[in-house]
Amino acid sequence: IGTHRLLSKDVAFKNLGLLVVDEEQRFGVSHKEKIKKLKETVDVLTLTATPIPRTMHMSMIGIRDISLLSEAPVDRLPIQTYVMEYDEEMVREAISRELARKGQVYYVYNRVQDIDAVADAIAKLVPEARVSFAHGQMSERELEDIMFRFTSGEIDVLVSTTIIETGLDIPNANTLIIQNAQRFGLSQLYQLRGRVGRSGRMAYAFLMYDRNKMLREVAEKRLEAIREFTELGSGYRIAMRDLEIRGAGNLLGRSQSGHMAAVGYELYCKLLGEAVHEARGEQVQEDFETRIDMDIDAYLPENYIRNESQKLDCYKHIALIRNEEDYSDLLDEMIDRYGSLPRPAANLLMIAYIKALAHKAWVVRLVHKDQTTRIYLHERAMIDANAIAPFIASFSGRMKFNAAGENPYFTVDMKGVPAKTLLIEEKEIMQRMLRDLCHQEVAGDETTEK
Repeated sequence: IGTHRLLSKDVAFKNLGLLVVDEEQRFGVSHKEKIKKLKETVDVLTLTATPIPRTMHMSMIGIRDISLLSEAPVDRLPIQTYVMEYDEEMVREAISRELARKGQVYYVYNRVQDIDAVADAIAKLVPEARVSFAHGQMSERELEDIMFRFTSGEIDVLVSTTIIETGLDIPNANTLIIQNAQRFGLSQLYQLRGRVGRSGRMAYAFLMYDRNKMLREVAEKRLEAIREFTELGSGYRIAMRDLEIRGAGNLLGRSQSGHMAAVGYELYCKLLGEAVHEARGEQVQEDFETRIDMDIDAYLPENYIRNESQKLDCYKHIALIRNEEDYSDLLDEMIDRYGSLPRPAANLLMIAYIKALAHKAWVVRLVHKDQTTRIYLHERAMIDANAIAPFIASFSGRMKFNAAGENPYFTVDMKGVPAKTLLIEEKEIMQRMLRDLCHQEVAGDETTEK
């Protein structure tokens, strides 16, 4: 067990079998290159609450396996998070309320030069509080003494730099105040917020930015993300948002964040994903577009999601639905955040799921018109031709098959199917096509019940 010193050339192991890297976001590319050389013979497990964009991207496209621990410890409560302009009166009130319930406070100020002046100002602002400060340029013994006094309850408010970011577990500290929060990275803010709320008591985090300064767009997005994701175990979602804000970096270079410029990010991901599947010997499905044409209301109403950026974000996630798990997760998330789905929004999610099923079944177009559904197949659809006849027969005369022309198609008579169950019927047809014609396993009917 050691720091990154263990990766030095002069450290030799007798028979290394497993390497565990904790707090992976703190390691640079040079360290990871050394780990990569070890990986030929060693299993590597990296642990982090907030993966950096490149690591996140590598796990999403299949270069790395990912495992999520999403269940919080027993009795833990979400941390109440507030993002606001710096306000002395709010600082005083937050500290006083924490002291009134016999708790302690972290006050993060990340400038060593005048941290003592900030500590003095806090002491004058809240005279009843015992205030001290700590930073990484103190001597080891002095720092150890301050942290021991804070842990034992002799200090009420600890003004510190980001040295408290990891490794501290003080259940009695349940209020965090961060000054100049706009200067911190997203994973840093998440890690700092994790210093409070480590017991069964309600914890509070106040992220304060300069009153007289205009926030840059990136800083605003970071603060919005940390305010939005307050539930326990939301590090994965925060890392996803960080990936969106900062870009995925360069897998073959030194950049751990940044957007692809040469080929475009979407094309880059597509090419890289195909290369990973081919390297694993997996079959890569031919690329084609699937269209769903139905005369049905499917959109996010204005009164359901009022914030335009959040609405665009939802549309983007709906477009990325690929399977039943994606559909169920997004459905649950939208209900949690915005309440019960109105009919047009529920239709939109179901159509996105139907489109994903149809694409897997080699369907290029699904059209519903005049109580009839037509399902057009790709000209090189990989389906079992011998299974077509029994598949049609299973619909008791409601289905026909036309093999003429470039795109063969099925026709399904939908007379008698109520409008409110039409999408469920279309979904079940796609599931049956996948199972009977493409011989793919299909998830159960949980979505029907939901």
